[in-house]
Amino acid sequence: MKTKTLLKTLSAAVILGCASMASAKTTIGVVVKIGGIPWFNAMEQGMNESADKLGVDAFMIAPTSADPALQVRAVEDLIARKVDVIGVVPNDAEVLEPVFKRAREQGIKVITHESVKSQNIDYDFEMITNKALGEANAKLFAEKTGCKGGYAIFVGGLSVPGHNAWADAAVDYLKTACPSMKQVSERFGVADDVEASRTTTLSLMKAHKENLVGIMSFGSQGPIGSARAAEERGVADKFISVGLFSPGQGASLVHKGYIKGGYIWSPLEAGKAFVQLGKLVAEGKDLAKEKELPVLGKIKVDGKVIYAEKPLELSKDTVDGLADLGL
Repeated sequence: MKTKTLLKTLSAAVILGCASMASAKTTIGVVVKIGGIPWFNAMEQGMNESADKLGVDAFMIAPTSADPALQVRAVEDLIARKVDVIGVVPNDAEVLEPVFKRAREQGIKVITHESVKSQNIDYDFEMITNKALGEANAKLFAEKTGCKGGYAIFVGGLSVPGHNAWADAAVDYLKTACPSMKQVSERFGVADDVEASRTTTLSLMKAHKENLVGIMSFGSQGPIGSARAAEERGVADKFISVGLFSPGQGASLVHKGYIKGGYIWSPLEAGKAFVQLGKLVAEGKDLAKEKELPVLGKIKVDGKVIYAEKPLELSKDTVDGLADLGL
């Protein structure tokens, strides 16, 4: 089994020029948000492991930027290739609906991840419920800040469905648990870009130096960028960075005290799930009738959304072990 990651600007010519797929195998193409970051590298590793085990042809398409139009083009190219299953981690769920509809009209199964509001799909799968993930990070943030001060929220993009659902859950939790804490601004769509997260944090520190105590980030580059800003300013004890990040990328910042921790799920396991579920739906399996599924374990199904409960705590005690696993 050979997987293919495309980190160039997506075009039909590039994708159609790849090696032809073996017709005897189930073919699964997964389009992620952006290439070149550890989170999706780990997801690809999980895809590869499951594909080798199951004997399917699975590959990842990783755009060069988090532009929803690039994901649309990637899905269009996968339709042209007549793959059996298309998987997507959407940057903008609404923008993808028309191309998802075209894929399904041609008999291609569509699976999303981090996109519970997608409609023209067969299934969406979540490694943890949006509410549970948002609240877990908010509880940690409340503990570390003592429920005092102002804060900001970073997400990967203002139209990214999963990130904003987690952020909504976190904010709702803090409104009840820490009513005196207030957001210093509207949320920022920078958490998939480490440099944008760093510079935005520095700007917020300058603009709100009297009351900004920290940032919660829902996007794997957000805590890295905000922690680097705190390191530049030398405020490890006074500034709280919490959220989702890849353990291997953030471990040193955790041990230095610039990232206080967070909760994620395993992108490696999510990659495995894309392939496992893709093979099942290609074979005509009705996943909504299942109580337990490969990789995900025990599940709950709400319409087209499959929920697992597989949170991972990120802390000084766990990041090194998780990094050793390739996360």
